[in-house]
Amino acid sequence: MNIQRQYNLPNCTLILEGLNNNISSTDSTDPRPVLSILVNTECRFMGIANKLQGGSSLLENLVKTVSEYAQGYLSGIPHPVQSQAEEDGINIERVSGQDVHRLIWHPSTQTDKPVEIILTTVQLFDLVEAIDQFIADSQTLPNLSLQLRPLSRRYRPPDEPLAQRAIPATLGIASLVVAGFALFFIPSPEVKEPEPDLSAPPTETVPLGQPSSETPPQQ
Repeated sequence: MNIQRQYNLPNCTLILEGLNNNISSTDSTDPRPVLSILVNTECRFMGIANKLQGGSSLLENLVKTVSEYAQGYLSGIPHPVQSQAEEDGINIERVSGQDVHRLIWHPSTQTDKPVEIILTTVQLFDLVEAIDQFIADSQTLPNLSLQLRPLSRRYRPPDEPLAQRAIPATLGIASLVVAGFALFFIPSPEVKEPEPDLSAPPTETVPLGQPSSETPPQQ
C-alpha cells in the first residue's frame, strides 16, 4: 500500500511517499499506518518553479544541511554548508549583501545539472519547520537515524582578550579620576552681599495698627 505524508507550511511543502514494511505502529492513538520504506521525496516552495525530488539520499542530505545551516544562522555565525554525500548533495549559503539564501541541489544522476533555488528567510524557516514536523512524526520513517551535530567550534569567533575587554572600563575609571582632580583645584566662587543703594530715599516703617501720618484724600 502506497503511503503519503505531507507537511504543509505557507511557503513550503514537504511530501514523502513510501511503503509499509509490516511494521506495526507503536502509538495506539494514531491510526495511520507506518511509512517505513521511503520511495520518493519532494519539496516545493511557494512561487518557485524549481523543486527538489529524489529518494532517501535527498531527504537525509536535505535534513542535515538545512538543520546545520539554520543553526548557524540563528547563532549569528552563518557559514556555507555543504553535505559530504556523493549523491543528491545539498549546499546552502547566504547571498552576500542580501537577506536571501542560495540552495543548490546536485542530483544523483550525473547528466542532470545542479538545481539552484533562491529562498527568502521566511521560505527557509518554513522548510525548517516542515523538517521538524517530519522528525517529530513517529509514524514516518521511525528507523531513520539522523546524525545532527552542533555548530563546529572552528566557526566561533575568537574570544576577546581580557586585557582588551578591560580597556573601556579602565578608560572610564581614569576619566573619573582626572575629572575629580580638576574639580579639586578649581577655586570656589566668592559670594558677595549686595550693597545698599544710597541714592534711594529712606522708607518709613509704620508700626502695625498705627494710623498713617499721611492725610487721607478729601471726599
